[in-house]
Amino acid sequence: MLGNMTLMEYLGGSREAVAHRPWPRYMLDERGWRDMIHQLAVSDWTLLGLWSDGTEVYVALRDDVGPTTATAVASLFCPDRRFPSLSAVRPSAIRLERALRDLYGLIPVGLTDERPWLDHGRWGMTAPLAMGRGPAPDAPYDYPVLPVEGENLHQIPVGPVHAGIIEPGHFRFTCAGETVVRLEERLGYTHKGIEGLIAGKTIAEAARLAGRISGDSTVAYALAFARAVEAATQAEAPPRAHWLRALMAELERVANHLGDIGGICNDAAFAYMLAQCGTLREQILRASDVCFGHRLMMDRVVPGGVTVDLTREGASTLRSLIADVTKRFKKLANLYDDLPSLQDRTTGTGVVQTALAHRFGVGGVVGRASSRAGDARKVPGYAPYEDLEFDIPVHAEGDVNARVWVRIEEVRASLGLIGQILEQMPGGPLHKPIPTRGGEGMALIEGFRGEILLWVRLSEVGRVVRCHARDPSWFQWPLLEACIEGNIVADFPLCNKSFNCSYSGTDL
Repeated sequence: MLGNMTLMEYLGGSREAVAHRPWPRYMLDERGWRDMIHQLAVSDWTLLGLWSDGTEVYVALRDDVGPTTATAVASLFCPDRRFPSLSAVRPSAIRLERALRDLYGLIPVGLTDERPWLDHGRWGMTAPLAMGRGPAPDAPYDYPVLPVEGENLHQIPVGPVHAGIIEPGHFRFTCAGETVVRLEERLGYTHKGIEGLIAGKTIAEAARLAGRISGDSTVAYALAFARAVEAATQAEAPPRAHWLRALMAELERVANHLGDIGGICNDAAFAYMLAQCGTLREQILRASDVCFGHRLMMDRVVPGGVTVDLTREGASTLRSLIADVTKRFKKLANLYDDLPSLQDRTTGTGVVQTALAHRFGVGGVVGRASSRAGDARKVPGYAPYEDLEFDIPVHAEGDVNARVWVRIEEVRASLGLIGQILEQMPGGPLHKPIPTRGGEGMALIEGFRGEILLWVRLSEVGRVVRCHARDPSWFQWPLLEACIEGNIVADFPLCNKSFNCSYSGTDL
């Protein structure tokens, strides 16, 4: 049975769950789950996500080998609250499994890191999403950092409160002089119980929560939730709604990339780039407010379509804006390229090895700067991107400089996409009602950080039973720990900003 099989060759013989769309879900027994783990050890399947509904564990996998790409979900019923861990063969599962144990009380047998993740010992209960919640802990948990052996080592604790208006996270540096020997992160400080909050809500109520999982990606998360609900109910948004969604998503991508490019340069002591990119970003946000009534376009994408149209005046505003931003951004990109002192700080700094990027299945800017060419807009793809032309920038160096250039090229591509959308957008209605129907749906959406996975289960009366969102940062945070090793402490802000991982998106 084992060997280098395709994903569908392996799962195709298992029992398929009904009403899971657009990709199938196969229900495995424990032996089948263990066989799947053995198959993962010899295959190149990418782990897309790992979650639970309280009684079953789900894993989403993608097979990128061959002429076609296959995606599927496997699930395991856990009557004894235990399941075999995937962490030994897919290290990207480690933190996801730790979170499952904290939230649902499910025990990953063989988990390679058994420390808690989201639960800091400060909740009023343990396993809050389990059928039977546990008692509150007696005191906050002691969190042992991983040991490091060597002579003349010292530690630098940073955070969780930082010297800036950013989300909280703790970073423990172990150093030999100025050289970082190990970095370890502890997150969970922005845990907000999102899965528990969404459960039982109406689709409209849940959509508002989904759009607030990580506020800088509100369009991407709202789109992921909308497409998952539409898949579960076999609904389809009107054509014009798809194009408006893409327009908002590309505006969001440009605004965030501009902020990141400026921030990276600022951490290399080139504040001029921060000021100029900040000005362009502010123009994008103001235009978004003019066209869609909100700077971040929050609550504009909903299941069934969108809530606001783009007027002729708005389209004209965006055309003028894109022409201006394109011209000014070209000068800034040339300026970045022409500054040896800036290149000296970013080139060769914070390298993510290609093999490690593939092992973690990392996407977005981090993945594309280390030779992983995935982009959910193309594979698996979704409307209207099949009707648009754009390139996916890929670099092999894996350093801060490569991540800057991926962003620069993505800004250029997104500006081009916005122009295409404005020229080709069809007319018609903005929204279609979502039918009251039960089912399970999943969506893969390309946010500015990378691929967002969102899974939802709906009841027959149209309420959300369970919902899980997997931010791209789940797979990127561990690589930040890896890329800083061997660099000096002063280069951590550069590395950190070049990743710009979401705290809120991973703290659920």
